[in-house]
Amino acid sequence: MTIPLINIIIHRLNMRMIDPFATSFGTMQGKEFYIVEVVDTDGNHGYGEGVAFSIPWYTEETIKSNLAIIEDFLIPILRDNAIEHPNEVFPLFERLRGNNMAKAAIEGAIWDLYAKRQGVPLAKALGGKKTEIDVGISIGIQPSVKELLNKIEHFLEQGYKRIKLKIKPGHDVDMLHEVRKAFPDTPIMADANSAYTLDDIELLKQLDDLNLMMIEQPLQHHDIIDHAKLQKELQTPICLDESIHSLYDVQKAIELGSCKIINIKVGRVGGLSESIKIHDYCEDQGIPVWCGGMLEAGIGRAHNVAITTLANFILPGDTAGSSRYWKKDIIKPEVVVENGVIKVPTAPGIGYEVDEEALEAFRFEKLEFPM
Repeated sequence: MTIPLINIIIHRLNMRMIDPFATSFGTMQGKEFYIVEVVDTDGNHGYGEGVAFSIPWYTEETIKSNLAIIEDFLIPILRDNAIEHPNEVFPLFERLRGNNMAKAAIEGAIWDLYAKRQGVPLAKALGGKKTEIDVGISIGIQPSVKELLNKIEHFLEQGYKRIKLKIKPGHDVDMLHEVRKAFPDTPIMADANSAYTLDDIELLKQLDDLNLMMIEQPLQHHDIIDHAKLQKELQTPICLDESIHSLYDVQKAIELGSCKIINIKVGRVGGLSESIKIHDYCEDQGIPVWCGGMLEAGIGRAHNVAITTLANFILPGDTAGSSRYWKKDIIKPEVVVENGVIKVPTAPGIGYEVDEEALEAFRFEKLEFPM
């Protein structure tokens, strides 16, 4: 049965994170983003979240470019094509190159709407079977090692099952040694966000002494060739993040031996349907996956919870609780972590109710596109 869309609404929001978040490519605290709302003829509402940043420092996409792509191309495609299942959305959008975060925001909203129309949780609609998911925490670059150690201790006390630390040249081996000395048995990974080159092989090889779970995206954001060379020199598993935009990228990276772990970010790969394909392929190849975060608010966080219920998400992801980033989120109840796990909601769709008052409080523009 066709999904009868009658309206698409774009909510542009601006929220301020509790703490600044620093990586090798910059620091942010205020976050502008948008929520996509799709409405059907029965009065059901589905929600997706755009994860592009204001500045193109993670990918080439930005909030403004995403909005232009959605308005000028993606919405017209949906007007011209009847859809019965969310899996049909990404193939329709594939005629447009790139712009995966714009595609994912629309597709995610349609997945939520579809699950609500079916009366099932989004996790079940995606094929997930877990009732709870393990979660870790991502910690940005801190002003001092002492402050970093205090933050790690704080999050471990909250039960988070893995600590991810941002690194960059000059803030790497010595810092990680101090962390490992203080927390000898804690699962720790390092995220470089493409801050190194093959000239740094000898430095990166020093990480093998630290028993890290992985080093994430040490080299260029578009590379799988040099990562294969580096992985041959390291005992520590390489995890690819920015290099992976599609199932095709995953297939070539695994064929070359560029990594031993894949980070799946729904926005980066173009949506939930492509995420499922990547998950299934990695499972067949014996490559574990985990769900990366993009500093999402509650709706994007809920989508991450749902996809992580698939079987091969065997490593704790970045889907921390709402209170990690926001004094107030845009969903209720908020996402809560207890003893390092998030209980998967059982209500239809994303399983959380959108907090309309919060949405209005953070919104500075609303755009409507009748279908």
